[in-house]
Amino acid sequence: MARSVTTQLMFQGRQAEEALRFYASLFDDAHVDAIDRYPDDAGAQAGTVQRATFTLAGTRFACIDSPPVHDFTFTPSMSLFVECDSADELDHLYAALSEGGKTLMGIADYGFSRRFAWTQDRFGVSWQLNLA
Repeated sequence: MARSVTTQLMFQGRQAEEALRFYASLFDDAHVDAIDRYPDDAGAQAGTVQRATFTLAGTRFACIDSPPVHDFTFTPSMSLFVECDSADELDHLYAALSEGGKTLMGIADYGFSRRFAWTQDRFGVSWQLNLA
């Protein structure tokens, strides 16, 4: 039986810690749980994130810095869906997450939601923001 299921985000290069600290700064109840780094004798990977865990809005995530370069990265078909309590919260998250990223759907009433936005942040992670 599975012990747990955690969304794991794989970053290329040295972006995992920057990304997780950025995400944690956006949510009031967020926190970094642990950061394990590659040891000093790990060559080019030394000091990068071997595995880190963090919590956003009660949901646990994990992330890594991938030592090899891959032909793939994040895709919008897997996104983090955030239910916002207020329009101000949605606007704040949208502004922060879309800075340096890419808008997939701007803030609007799309019929299925009176206020919704979909953005891909500067790290390539896709976020759907919905006013509850």
